[in-house]
Amino acid sequence: MGENVECRKRTMIGFLGLNALLYIFNVTQILAEQEVENLSGLSRDPEKDIFVVRENGTTCLLAEFAAKFVVPYDVSASNYVDLITEQTTIQISRGVEIKGKCGNNDADLQISWIGASYTLKLFFVKEGQNSTKGREAFWKMNKVQFIYDSSESTHFKDAINPGKYTATTHHLSALVTPAGWAYECKAQQTLSLISTDHQKAVTLLLSEVRIQPFDIKNDFVFSEGSHFIPEDRLDGFFSLI
Repeated sequence: MGENVECRKRTMIGFLGLNALLYIFNVTQILAEQEVENLSGLSRDPEKDIFVVRENGTTCLLAEFAAKFVVPYDVSASNYVDLITEQTTIQISRGVEIKGKCGNNDADLQISWIGASYTLKLFFVKEGQNSTKGREAFWKMNKVQFIYDSSESTHFKDAINPGKYTATTHHLSALVTPAGWAYECKAQQTLSLISTDHQKAVTLLLSEVRIQPFDIKNDFVFSEGSHFIPEDRLDGFFSLI
């Protein structure tokens, strides 16, 4: 009887110890995902932002870009019966909250501002060599989401049905770049997102882009090889399929 009690005690201690280890592991994962830096204050361009995601004490994702969103929304006409569509332009403010995640083949960057009234999410994937087509490994941006709150009065004036909406790309294949390289393009690029607000089209305008979500060798430094895209070749690297 005493042996059974002792076994149960050891089992309980082992169970508690395992749970404690799992808790520590999960907390460590969360902390790793949130090890981020907002270096936008170092940018000479007030419209350009610089974001860094770090895991295990080293940089795993670097992103520099200027972003603007053109968001349509409905307001009441002067007769208070009909609706008319207005547009507002939203930029990323300097006081942002950042989250990020790095993996061998997938990564993401999440940027929120004005009390989480606005959140931009960028998703990246890396694909291996395709021997049948002879294509080397590459990475791309495969999804963009923009969550916005039309009750936020700085940008939205008297919006009908104010609330949070999500605008998302569909079948996106953008910024296609050889693995181990950074994508770079200074010219303005336009991307269309479809909103849950009656399927309205939200426009994302990106410029001064330099991004590397994988295979960064030195802390806070882009890889030496940059995949620079001239303005006349944008369509081939920023497209919907």
